[in-house]
Order: sequence, then C-alpha cells, then structure tokens
Amino acid sequence: MESRKVVINDTTLRDGEQTAGVAFNWEEKLAIARSLAAVGVPEMEIGIPSMGPEECEIIAAIAALRLPSRLMVWGRMRESDLEAAKDCGAHLINLSIPVSDIQLQHKLRRDREWAVRTVNRMVRRALDSGMDVCVGAEDASRAAPDFLLKIAETAQRAGARRIRFADTLGLLDPISTFERIRRLVAAVDLEVEMHAHNDFGLATANTLVAIQAGASHVNTTVNGLGERAGNAALEETVMALHQLYQMQTGIDVRGFGAISELVARASGRPVAPNKSIVGEAVFTHEAGIHVDGLLKNVLNYQGVNPKDLGREHRLVLGKHSGTHAVIQRFRDLGIELNEIAAAQLLKRIRLHASQTKRAPSTAELMSFYRETVASGPIPNLPEPPELPIIRNQPSERHSQS
Repeated sequence: MESRKVVINDTTLRDGEQTAGVAFNWEEKLAIARSLAAVGVPEMEIGIPSMGPEECEIIAAIAALRLPSRLMVWGRMRESDLEAAKDCGAHLINLSIPVSDIQLQHKLRRDREWAVRTVNRMVRRALDSGMDVCVGAEDASRAAPDFLLKIAETAQRAGARRIRFADTLGLLDPISTFERIRRLVAAVDLEVEMHAHNDFGLATANTLVAIQAGASHVNTTVNGLGERAGNAALEETVMALHQLYQMQTGIDVRGFGAISELVARASGRPVAPNKSIVGEAVFTHEAGIHVDGLLKNVLNYQGVNPKDLGREHRLVLGKHSGTHAVIQRFRDLGIELNEIAAAQLLKRIRLHASQTKRAPSTAELMSFYRETVASGPIPNLPEPPELPIIRNQPSERHSQS
C-alpha cells in the first residue's frame, strides 16, 4: 500500500453505545474519550445531540476537556437534529440520510429527488453553524451506484468536507467494497469515510480494503462494539494497518489492552478470550508443534508481536502439549526433567486437561511431579523442591483433580 496516512474516526461513544443494552454513564464516556485521545486517536464520534439535553451536556463535557482529537456528532439530515448539535462544541457533524431506494421509499416515504434537494439545502445550512460537514450516506451499499455518485457530487457542490459510505447492514465483501469505494473516490474531491458493519464477520476486512481503494477516513469501535454484530474493531484495524501494510495511524497500540478492558466493563460486554489483538488468550500457546517452534525461534509462530502491545507469549500445558513444553515449564520451576519423566508427566497433564478443561496450576504440577517421583525410580530425577504455600492466588485456587 502506498505511503499515506489514514484517519481513524472512532465511534465507540456513538455507534458502539448503540449496541443493544449498552449505555455509558458520564464518567465512563469521559474516561473512554480521554483514553482514546491519549493513545492518539485523531477523531471520535461522541454522541447524538437530538437525543436530548442530557446527551448534549455529556457531549459538551467531552468538548470541554480540550482533547487533541477532533470531535464529531451524529444527526439525521433534518433541521431539528442540526439545531440540537449547534452548541455542543463539536468540530464536525455527520448528517445522515438514506440513499438506498428501499430505505427512501419504505422508511421515509420519499424519493431520490427529495434526497438530492435535502442534501443540498442541509449541508449549506449546517456550514452556517461553523461545523465541518460529513454527509452520511446510510445504506450506501444497497444504493444505486449512479445515484450514490449524484448524492456525493451534490454534497461536494454544497460545501461538504466528507462523505461517509455506510455499509449499514454489513452486506459487502472485500471485492465489492473495493469497487464501490474506488468509484466514489474517483468521482468526487471529498474525504471518503468507510463505515463497515460486521454482520458477516467482514467489517475489518472491508475497512482495510476501503483504504486500499482510496478511503481517507474509517470508522472503528473498541472491541468491535456496535449495532447487531458490531463495527470494525479499532484494535484490529490499526494493528493490521501497522503490521500488514506498514501504514502509520499515529496511534500508540500499547494502550489497547487498557482501553479494551475499560470499554468491556463500561459496556457490560466481556471480551472473548480468543478475540484478536486484545483477547486474554491470543498470545497463549499449548499445541506441542507451536510451543516447540516458539522455543526455538519466536518468529516461527508469531504474526503479531505481543511486545508491541505490552504483552508476552504465555505457554500453558494441556492435551495438545509435547514433552519440550513440559521440560521448559518444569525448568521454570527449578526442576530439570529427563525425557522419561517428561513423557510420564505429560500423560498426567493430558488426563487433567480432559477432566477439568483447563491448564494445571503450579501447585497441581508439583503434585503431579511428586506422584511421578513416588511411582518408581526414574534415572537422574531430582527430589521435588519445597515450595512456599501461596494462598489466594488466582492460578492456585482450583482444586486438584
């Protein structure tokens, strides 16, 4: 990908909060905004002023923080929404209007000509408020291609700064995303922003492809929060841009773990252990072939460097472990195993994993070792060391099998 900078516009505080059942309080919204700004997120969409006075007060409170990030608010392309947004302190307003025939006809009972007139009138009106304007093309992925271009051209003539291509139902795949965005970028001299939904698990992929096609801005959410299946995840998008395309965003990824935890708590939506980039288990290895490869050279099985995120690889013992991993784990405990002992212990560890569905704790490993020593003579096997009793440690709380 050519060397250029893409702008991340994170919408955790708007579309992320639209996740069913999620509602951030004041303190949580302020904390999330501060955290996103602290890692260098350049833009964030922070709320919907037309929701009422309390929402406007929260938006104004975020604006009063004087964060280095540019702030955007969201509204429908109507007078009342624009009026509500005027005094919130945001730098940009996204005025959203359906552009697919199905939504124009069956949601608004309007036609294409009405949409074109409304874009022309409302963009000019919004510019008078002092905010930059992004025209949100809702359901753009189902719009007639020529009509979408007409909307974009109208927005440009009226003075809009940006057009948001919203794959509102998450229906696009990477190939169709590339074609749609490339055509839009070629047709107008506007910033083009991709807003992808994850209904088919393609939001991050479609976001990355949109950038390849020329999109200058993309929407993300922390942990992929958002309507239905969510949006493109901030952590996935940024890490892919940095490591797959060597494309810089100005965002410090070392803060992703803390931000992910903050948003998970505030939203009440725990992060799955295997969630890419920020999941607890994504740098945890058990399979014997992988562990052996990592012990020889970490690059054998490292696609994402955990140190970039302030994390480390973690090796655990389980059903799929091999003797090399067992030897290494006991070496960490101060015990040098031979191959015979490692093989016997591996059988015990695999039985434990099958029975308990988890890795053994340190105390359990030492218990297995004592059982092995007591079961019969194994050449050159040292006596087990005495370990201090450690209480109330999470890794030691499991009862022995």
